[in-house]
Amino acid sequence: QVQPVESGGGLVQPGGSLRLSCAASGSIFSIYAMGWYRQAPGKQRELITAITSGGVTNYADSVKGRFTISRDNAKNTVYLQMNSLKPEDTAVYYCNSEPPVYFTWGQGTQVTVSS
Repeated sequence: QVQPVESGGGLVQPGGSLRLSCAASGSIFSIYAMGWYRQAPGKQRELITAITSGGVTNYADSVKGRFTISRDNAKNTVYLQMNSLKPEDTAVYYCNSEPPVYFTWGQGTQVTVSS
């Protein structure tokens, strides 16, 4: 079963930016809607943004206007550009299909927003 690999996380100051990447092998990647999810300490994993195979996007209110999801189907990769980061964005970030039924969960990438 395909397991996406997330990368690009790190420690950043409030107001800073990060770009996350998610690579998933296999030619079937391009047919699925993909999403970025996050899990903060003590909280359940939540969907924050998704993109269809054709590029239509939607965002949770908590990240709208600050985060941008994109995909490159030729590279089987989904991106998450995160700007104006806030301490409450601190979480482990994962990607998966939307709904999350076509891939296994990866290890995620830690994003910590702190001064």
